[in-house]
Amino acid sequence: MWLALALVLVLEGLGPMLYPRAWRRMIATMSQLPDNILRRFGGGLVVAGIVIYYMLRKTIG
Repeated sequence: MWLALALVLVLEGLGPMLYPRAWRRMIATMSQLPDNILRRFGGGLVVAGIVIYYMLRKTIG
């Protein structure tokens, strides 16, 4: 679990570290989106994460 959290932090940190202006624009744009769009986006990320986790779990274990 801690390894997964560490990987998320590394991946999340790459955007602002490598492309700070583009990252800032993306965050500003996302903050203007309606709640239902953000919920769909978040739900899609959750589903994608669960699918990837399941696939890796089947492959590794």
